[in-house]
Amino acid sequence: MPKQKTHRGAAKRLQVTGTGKISRRNAWRGHNRHKKSGKRWRRVQGESVLTGGNARRAARLLGR
Repeated sequence: MPKQKTHRGAAKRLQVTGTGKISRRNAWRGHNRHKKSGKRWRRVQGESVLTGGNARRAARLLGR
């Protein structure tokens, strides 16, 4: 039986934390930072954790 390959597109976008959760980067952070208000910028800062069916699907793509 051949090994399961990791989905490379998912691997570049998703990251597995130390506790096994899958984190992703928030949207609206690509460019034009100064036209967005500070309130809006704080709301989208950092990363989020995938939950439910999204997490299960992502885990499968990552070969977990």
